[in-house]
Amino acid sequence: VQLQASGGGLVQPGGSLRLSCAASGFIMEYYAIAWFRQAPGKERERVACSVDDTAEYSDSVTGRFTISRDSARNTTYLQMNSLKPEDTAVYYCAAAFIDCTNIYDYWGEGTQVTVSS
Repeated sequence: VQLQASGGGLVQPGGSLRLSCAASGFIMEYYAIAWFRQAPGKERERVACSVDDTAEYSDSVTGRFTISRDSARNTTYLQMNSLKPEDTAVYYCAAAFIDCTNIYDYWGEGTQVTVSS
């Protein structure tokens, strides 16, 4: 079982990035897939979660971030628009069976997102 996150990088404020989370070894459609982030000195924050046809977002990213799935590729994406310096963090994808509130059993390696001019 593996989750592979990618797509991070350096972007200017107001810019966009798309993160990808490729799943292998399990059927993604049976799992809630979430994106978390953790900035230095701060607690880990769940920013988005997708299960079935529903999506949840934290207040800090609502209206700017969009989570989506490609079942054929067993991949989940996080489209991040209107990025702000406070979005700078290591972003992780994780999978929980059936529901966003369940324990996250699988985690990917993080991908660094830096928003700076």
